[in-house]
Amino acid sequence: MVISVCIGTACHLEGSYNVIAAFQQMIEKYSLHDSVKIKAAFCMGHCTHQGVCVKIDSGEVQSVTGTTAKRFFQENVLAVLKPQN
Repeated sequence: MVISVCIGTACHLEGSYNVIAAFQQMIEKYSLHDSVKIKAAFCMGHCTHQGVCVKIDSGEVQSVTGTTAKRFFQENVLAVLKPQN
């Protein structure tokens, strides 16, 4: 699984590096180094000024903030890779 995080100008100003740091913490916490990669990307064409543009693999672009990054990771990464029984 590849998580692409925009680091273009608008997303940088919205806190892209905070989002990346939150994702890195979650990868470490759940030992997902072999399953999840974070990739920096430039403009995805969805600048909203309401968060950072993020997409998983070839999925839809979504807005994520430093505050919502952990929930986004839980709902979109952990739910897929480590589903609850």
